[in-house]
Amino acid sequence: MKVLVPLADGFEEIEAMTVIDVLRRAGIKVATAGIPGTIVQGSHGVKAIADIKLDDADEKDYDALALVGGSPGYTNLSKSKKVLKIVGDYQRDGKLVAAICGAPTVLAEAGILTNIKATVYPGLEKYIPKPRNDRVVVEGNVITSQGPGTAMEFSLKLVEYLAGKETMKNVREQLLFR
Repeated sequence: MKVLVPLADGFEEIEAMTVIDVLRRAGIKVATAGIPGTIVQGSHGVKAIADIKLDDADEKDYDALALVGGSPGYTNLSKSKKVLKIVGDYQRDGKLVAAICGAPTVLAEAGILTNIKATVYPGLEKYIPKPRNDRVVVEGNVITSQGPGTAMEFSLKLVEYLAGKETMKNVREQLLFR
């Protein structure tokens, strides 16, 4: 199991690091892909070194996509034709497509939320077709969440989807998450 996590300048640090860390604790391989290069800066000034450039990523090598928000991170993700293509391809192929904070708007822009319930950072509901006010929403192979304060729940839901309930419970216990 391998998850692609694109990181664009302005990404939300809490969301990115939580997703990456929790998935790796579950034994899931994660590759971070920088846009446009391998050095990206978060919305609060934290710099990260991505494993690869998104342009060098082969989408066929991954089983899932996880998009994190942050401003202007999510708008920078939506400007990437490759991100939008991967979202559409993964949805079509039944692979997991996950997004948190402002990133569900990227899923909407890619056209995959037309008939799917999703959640998004409060105030951005008008940008997705069927917004819900839940902290995490799972519908088919699409998982969405609201923001930094829901990053742990979101990440654990990704683990459950990708590695099963038992693995999720084990990671949850290790993290002392209630």
